[in-house]
Amino acid sequence: MTDANPTILTSDLRCPHCGHRELLVMPTDACLFFQECPACHAIIRPNAGDCCVFCSFGSVVCPPMQRGASDCCAPAPTRDSGARGGGPLR
Repeated sequence: MTDANPTILTSDLRCPHCGHRELLVMPTDACLFFQECPACHAIIRPNAGDCCVFCSFGSVVCPPMQRGASDCCAPAPTRDSGARGGGPLR
């Protein structure tokens, strides 16, 4: 059986500073917050409200957003958060 909506793993990232385009493979388990443009060397950052550079400047949004995630880059809760009271070890 095949997936009706397969996840697209490549995106054409356009530099908002110089317009250079580069076809990149997107990570499936992390967001790309920064990308250096190979043409003008500007650091590309996501627009406010977007999780990554692909969601802001790519031809395809990142894989978690393609799968319907509402906030694909929210930090995962830590294993020890609140488990032992958080006091110093003695």
